[in-house]
Amino acid sequence: MKKTIVFILITLIILILVGCRKDNINLGDADMSEPNELPSENNNIQIDPIKDRIKSMTLEEKIGQLLIVGFEGTEINNEIVNFIEELKVGGFILFSRNIEDENKTLKLLNNIKEANSNNDIPLFLSIDEEGGRVSRLPKTFTRLPESVKLGKKNNKDISYNYGKILGERVKALGFNLDFAPVLDINSNPKNPVIGNRSFGNTTDIVVSNGIQVMLGIRDTDTIPAVKHFPGHGDTSMDSHVNLPIVNKSMEELESMELIPFIRAIEEDVDMIMVAHILYPAIDKEYPSTMSQKVIQNLLRDQLGYKGVIVSDDMTMGAIVENYSLEEASLRFIKSGGDIALICHGKDNPRKVMEYIKESVDTGNLNEKDIDEKVYRILKLKEKYNLEDKIVELNDLEGLNIETKKLIEEINK
Repeated sequence: MKKTIVFILITLIILILVGCRKDNINLGDADMSEPNELPSENNNIQIDPIKDRIKSMTLEEKIGQLLIVGFEGTEINNEIVNFIEELKVGGFILFSRNIEDENKTLKLLNNIKEANSNNDIPLFLSIDEEGGRVSRLPKTFTRLPESVKLGKKNNKDISYNYGKILGERVKALGFNLDFAPVLDINSNPKNPVIGNRSFGNTTDIVVSNGIQVMLGIRDTDTIPAVKHFPGHGDTSMDSHVNLPIVNKSMEELESMELIPFIRAIEEDVDMIMVAHILYPAIDKEYPSTMSQKVIQNLLRDQLGYKGVIVSDDMTMGAIVENYSLEEASLRFIKSGGDIALICHGKDNPRKVMEYIKESVDTGNLNEKDIDEKVYRILKLKEKYNLEDKIVELNDLEGLNIETKKLIEEINK
């Protein structure tokens, strides 16, 4: 009898211990699986709102985001309104032809924002403002010196402040995107288009100063777009007129022209502009803006760039003297580019948009590829918190005082 009672007690103790061990294991398993068992409404936190936004967009709206366009006039007009309401363009670029004085420019940009108020995607409002001879701002803004003077000074703090002043000036009028700085190395004395727009004729000078200008612009919450990939410094032809050809090997490019862009990528540059230049060592047939070997294979795959790629103006002579605008723009998009810059011709944006749409309809271009481009574009607009918000010009005098102080530092 005693043996029976002892056996029962031992059995009960074993069962209790095993039960506790099982409870412990179950508790541990519950803890590990908990993240996958959250209520469904909490899972919405992980949903990407940009992807959701793209799903709700029409094909035409998506293609519109792939275009930044120019226009005629210094006031809001039907041309601008049609670009916004019908083409749903992603943004505008202003030139000297659009800018008279600071008040009219401010009003024009504010009116453009108002015209876009029914669209829930804000606009890129861009300008070529490098300082020196490439300056579109009204003459009431004190003119900044050429980039080459920064290179000769070769002071990183001064170059950074130069970039901050560039960003503050364009932002004061309502711009949010500046096609600057130039990262081309001015290695060819016969270069008709770069010259003193470059920081210098050596890699070190361009990297030391160009990257600082880029960072200065970015720190004003203005988007910098470095240019002109893969390098426009060793050309003897102006791409505004016709197509330059640079006969350099890949090894030569890697040891000079590409280095400033590689450094910019390492500093998380948000936008890179591609040049209209033929590099036969990379692509014997197509210029950089139309070349998959340059844009996708070199810039995206080899150099690892994941940001937005914009073309130089597709209405420049290098393109329209040799190709149709529509086909060239499509090739840019298919080759890995994101935003085609269409600066001239009021009918050109529509022609390009219709041609891209037709290419999707016929299967020549995959809509999923367009979605990826639109994602990068919307992600960039979100990163900089772009808004079609009305702005006021507060302190032009203060900006000019800061500019004059900087010029004194450069000239010391």
